[in-house]
Amino acid sequence: MINSTQVSHFTLAAYFDTGLFKYLFFMMVLSLYFLILCANVLLIVVICVNRSLHEPMYLFLCSLFVNELLGSTGLFPLLLVQILSDVHTVSASLCFLQIFCVHTYGHTEFMTLAVMSYDRYLAICYPLQYNRLMTANKVAMLIALSWLYSLFAISVTVSLTVPLQPCGNIINKVYCDNYSIVKLACSDTTVNNIFGLVYMFSIILGLIVLILYTYMRILKVCFSGSEQTRQKAVSTCTPHLASLLNFSFGVFFEILQSRFDMSSVPVPLRIFLSLYWLTCQPLFNPLIYGLKIHKIRILCKSLLSGKKL
Repeated sequence: MINSTQVSHFTLAAYFDTGLFKYLFFMMVLSLYFLILCANVLLIVVICVNRSLHEPMYLFLCSLFVNELLGSTGLFPLLLVQILSDVHTVSASLCFLQIFCVHTYGHTEFMTLAVMSYDRYLAICYPLQYNRLMTANKVAMLIALSWLYSLFAISVTVSLTVPLQPCGNIINKVYCDNYSIVKLACSDTTVNNIFGLVYMFSIILGLIVLILYTYMRILKVCFSGSEQTRQKAVSTCTPHLASLLNFSFGVFFEILQSRFDMSSVPVPLRIFLSLYWLTCQPLFNPLIYGLKIHKIRILCKSLLSGKKL
């Protein structure tokens, strides 16, 4: 519930007047959203209906694709409305809802990618024990943990931001962002800062250490293993590593946009950098996994051609 001391709406100030070109931008963004929806839904359907894909790696992928739908839906509908609007305002309640969806997407994405790196580590470093180490119950537990902890962490984050008393209502972005609202606060933000630091050092750094450790072990096995082992590692890790790097670059661009003065950078480029992790990642993942993994590629062709899976 929004307190009476808070503003009733926020203004998204990063938009600029595009004149009649706004209709062109609207169609481009709508096409991108439609493409993201179709690509992710297609791969979710392929994985769910084909029993041969009910393996840990593909189930983690399915969770990843569902998360892409969450992030895209948290961004694109409001973005499309704002492109056509002449007054770029959003109600406070809708703004916090978008913050919840977008940040949950980011947290779940990173946790799922970390879990997938752990799964690849077990598959490559302990191939004979993999089925014993990565059981169906463990897969379900890891997927549930990725989602439930993300929902919990972001719920706490948003609940700490909602009571803050803003000194203004101008957000210099094209979508609502938690850090931007915290920067507007006139009230004390100590609790927000402490929670942010604890969250970063206990979870984010922990996930980074896990990812680095797993890939160090994978590289060690590759250098000391057979040619077949190296080929297996390359074929299974390349899509995941590409997705991880793409997401990391997107988050890095977002941190630059939010934390540092980017006034010298052209406005269109600033907007692109702030949207990269929310637009390119949901499109990149289904393309890289759909094209790179042979089994998914064949089943997608069968589904699109009307053949029985």
